[in-house]
Amino acid sequence: MLALRLTRVAHPAVQLRRVTVAAASAGTGFLLLCSLGYALGHPSDSAAALLRLSWCAVPLVATVYLAVAVARADPGTRPRPGLSALGLGPGRLMAVSAATTALSCASGSLLAALLFLRLRGGPAGPPLDGAAAEFLAAREQLPVPGTLTLLAVVPVAASVSAALALRPRDPRHPARETSGAYGRFGARLRGLAGAPAGRTGTLPDHDQADDPEREHDPEREHDPVAPDPLRPLPPRRPPASLPWGIAVLAVGLSVEAYAGRVTTSAASATSTGPAAALPGGLAADSAPVLIGWLLTALGLALAGPGLTHLCGRLLQSVRPGALRLLAGRVLMEEAGRIGRPLGVVCAVASGTYALVALYDNGGAPAFGPLTVLGTLLVAGCTVATLLTAAVEARQARAETAAALLRLGAPATMLRTAAALRVGALLAVFVPLTLMIAELAALPLAR
Repeated sequence: MLALRLTRVAHPAVQLRRVTVAAASAGTGFLLLCSLGYALGHPSDSAAALLRLSWCAVPLVATVYLAVAVARADPGTRPRPGLSALGLGPGRLMAVSAATTALSCASGSLLAALLFLRLRGGPAGPPLDGAAAEFLAAREQLPVPGTLTLLAVVPVAASVSAALALRPRDPRHPARETSGAYGRFGARLRGLAGAPAGRTGTLPDHDQADDPEREHDPEREHDPVAPDPLRPLPPRRPPASLPWGIAVLAVGLSVEAYAGRVTTSAASATSTGPAAALPGGLAADSAPVLIGWLLTALGLALAGPGLTHLCGRLLQSVRPGALRLLAGRVLMEEAGRIGRPLGVVCAVASGTYALVALYDNGGAPAFGPLTVLGTLLVAGCTVATLLTAAVEARQARAETAAALLRLGAPATMLRTAAALRVGALLAVFVPLTLMIAELAALPLAR
């Protein structure tokens, strides 16, 4: 009931993000139901049906990623110190976030089921014919357990992922904190719990050594020391995932090169007979293509925070002024929040470029409606996730921006710093995306 009330009274921008999650869930659910319809219409071709279902993992992951990003940026379920007295602590608010995410995805799955049943035909009209009849299986009866299972995949996966991402952390372990509302709430708790007794006024400085409880309390010995409020905080350490991202990216490109040779040999071997029409016109044994693209996306997502941190370093190099220092420090601070969505967007752009190159070279037939729907769904989810992460980063910097404006900083300076950050990210990520796209399209274009 609380999740329903928070959904009803939310801000229009928050409602728009939730509608986006519902639309993505509807598209993914429709693709899953189309895979089921293809399996019902082609019972003898189980390999192609299983491969079609495996290709639905890409939009499923993109939809879940978007749902988690929207749950992070939701201001209605952000932990506040006063709500704990009412029984709405971080754990209860995490459950509310998971319930809200499940509600949005369930509404999308219901819309997908209604659309799929409408296209199969019924009281409202006859079923579609032609190429659409291949994945609708209008003459076959839908199994109710399998249909409900496929429709429940997106809500269950999204709600569980949101609960895991927003679960309350132990404030005594600052290394485990991540970005987001719960990370900021844990940082405040660390600031309160980690302050020495002499600074909080509980014990004088000369009485700390005479306190027997403080000497024998192992938990207080490992509490972090509160930083000096008059001393500026040092920038975050560079993310350690950059070497791992480069390694996974190299493995993904190698798998794609191997998949290109396998696809070419399979196409030449089956040139005299009919081939299964899979996403992008690939051969029936093109599972290495999917594995290679997933590894490439994972590598770029791992390398994204490190590359964003590097952009911040480059902005502050060679005698920077106040403007470049501000832009560079913000990029270094927000590297973990916006770096991963940027890497995923680069992976999707490179994969789309490879598909377009394969089509232009005559290596694939014209894209079908399901391929277009899946491509638009993945691209839209990744771009929406990046925009949601940018909104979350702006919310996290709201107090800092307000403090700069109170100190007399002009508003044009903040806008110019934002433009500098965008320009630095484009200067690094656009050439990287083009290079990876060329490497990914090279084996498929042979």
